[in-house]
Amino acid sequence: MKHLAGLLSLGIALAPSMLRAQDAWPARPITFVVPYGAGGYTDLVARVTVRYVEKALGKPVIVDNRAGAGGIVGTQLVANAAGDGYTFCVCSIGAISIAPFDPNQKVGYDPLRDLAPVGLVSSIAQVVIVKKDLPVKTLAEFVSYAKANPGKLNYGSSGAGGLTHYSVELFQARTGIKVVHIPFKSGAPSTAAVVAGEVDFAFANMTEGLPQVQAGSVRGLAVTSLERSPYLPDLPTVGEAVLPGFVVETWNGIMAPSKTPEPIIRKLSEILLKMADDPEVKEIMRRAGADTVKTTPEQYRAQIDQEIAQWKPFIQEIAEKK
Repeated sequence: MKHLAGLLSLGIALAPSMLRAQDAWPARPITFVVPYGAGGYTDLVARVTVRYVEKALGKPVIVDNRAGAGGIVGTQLVANAAGDGYTFCVCSIGAISIAPFDPNQKVGYDPLRDLAPVGLVSSIAQVVIVKKDLPVKTLAEFVSYAKANPGKLNYGSSGAGGLTHYSVELFQARTGIKVVHIPFKSGAPSTAAVVAGEVDFAFANMTEGLPQVQAGSVRGLAVTSLERSPYLPDLPTVGEAVLPGFVVETWNGIMAPSKTPEPIIRKLSEILLKMADDPEVKEIMRRAGADTVKTTPEQYRAQIDQEIAQWKPFIQEIAEKK
């Protein structure tokens, strides 16, 4: 009983100091881990977010690029980090809602048990791009060409486990084509490889693919959104062209280690909600082919739950066809 009383008194003594520590957050620099290399869509989103959060908090925020395994390496780092409010992940759909349920991926975290959603920041579609000398001009022609040359075409992605990987795997499973995966550390070098003719095609995030299509460095065939993109209105959707109902869009959002104090989660969430309406941020995202997004932590969690329910059977379908 004395032991219990001692623990209770200790808890009462600690509570005010813990509250004061949370109220004083941040007292030192914060790190935003980017699970991809510099120069890609997630890196761009991270740097825009960091600049805004720094200004709002009045404390330095550091970008730490930890590329590897399609975002799994950097996400794992944050899942394992102390929940003290000084480490966050600029996460994306692949490493959160898809890869943890792929039997071919080594993932050591549970996305909703080991990480706490803070808020979505942006969403973006993909554009199907091919190297200029590939003898196809439409997505239907591409599918026919790939079927006539099984295993001879290759594609680049931001890494095994990322959405630019899984979107092609799903497309492959649905169309019956056979192509070879060439993973990169982020979307930028993957797109650059298509431009250079080193890989045949990619389902590139709009951030990387849009400027290259507009410049004529690659040929755009389709977009993966439900409706045509206002950034590339002449391109059909994949659903229009060959696969009705095929929709793939990615997002970036901020997540924290699961034991991060709720007041810190709320404070950062409020900043992200305001950022989504900032004219400068919206314009930067627009130029990158993306849109800002506003969600509470609860709405973000609900979206992840929905995506897991949607992607889990697709992943099983892909695995069974391999």
